[in-house]
Amino acid sequence: MDKVAFITGGGSGIGFRIAEIFMRHGCHTVIASRSLPRVSMAARKLAAATGQRCLPLSLDVRSPLAITAAVEQALKEFGKIDILINCAAGNFLCPAGALSSNAFKTVMDIDTLGTFNVSRILYEKFFRDHGGVIVNITATLGTRGQVLQVHAGSAKAAVDAMTRHLAVEWGPQNIRVNSLAPGLISGTEGFQRLGGLQAGLNAKVLTSPLKRLGNKTEIAHSALFLASPLASYMTGAVLVVDGDPVEELVTQPGWWLRPGRARLASSSGEKRLQEEEGLTSG
Repeated sequence: MDKVAFITGGGSGIGFRIAEIFMRHGCHTVIASRSLPRVSMAARKLAAATGQRCLPLSLDVRSPLAITAAVEQALKEFGKIDILINCAAGNFLCPAGALSSNAFKTVMDIDTLGTFNVSRILYEKFFRDHGGVIVNITATLGTRGQVLQVHAGSAKAAVDAMTRHLAVEWGPQNIRVNSLAPGLISGTEGFQRLGGLQAGLNAKVLTSPLKRLGNKTEIAHSALFLASPLASYMTGAVLVVDGDPVEELVTQPGWWLRPGRARLASSSGEKRLQEEEGLTSG
């Protein structure tokens, strides 16, 4: 697999595992995040483990100038980019009634606008003339209602819509665009952060027919499938990888409405997102 994959949010979580699996299948990677020290350390680990090249780059998916510089540097290093994995995301728990407009906008800017920014710039710089594959990492939040997640669910639903539109518009340039929507995935920062009281529950309480959580490797293999020739006639699709749960994992009814919960969820979540400069990858 003599390919080059550009992965936003590739320094940790699902994005890191996607980079690892792609590299183990012979792909070189570019992993990008706001934190250059984090992606630099991740790149060293990935290269040592796989023997493939991994270029760490710093960018903010909300900044077209930063994205353009990163894409140009990647093209200078490798001469091409075959695959784009949009995995950068921002999230926290917060009741809708306590969610500030700024907090809602921040998540939309990272998840939705960020996905568009990177996709558009890579289209202009390379994909328009050479073709390519885009895999947008979304979530099942956009297909079913869930408490404390109106911001993330709205952002991910918008990305799934974007996937369908770009697949139609860019298909004639031999560009495939698909979404990959994971369910609850164990061992990720996102599950630990968003699970709250749920995180310590045994997987047997899940309503999945498989009676377990998914793992990062399963999501990475799903991304590999979408990016590979095995999915060459697949575009504009949302591949759901969630173990087919009948219901969402629930907490004690109404726990988020108790005194202090709304304030804590809103203030601490937004503050943490700002401190981490808004980027996570799972």
